[in-house]
Amino acid sequence: MRVKCPECDGDIPIPDDAVPGEIVPCPDCGSEFEVYLKDEGGVELKPVEIEGEDWGE
Repeated sequence: MRVKCPECDGDIPIPDDAVPGEIVPCPDCGSEFEVYLKDEGGVELKPVEIEGEDWGE
């Protein structure tokens, strides 16, 4: 299965055995997305949120 990248409109290959929460990169722009499964059977991609370190501040 292939899904369009929300950032660059490139094709992102989604493995057939993808699980919710799996991270997939866009081969064109390098952005990373988290896989969410839709109720109707497709997949949705959401940008990966990078959490910064909390150094006790």
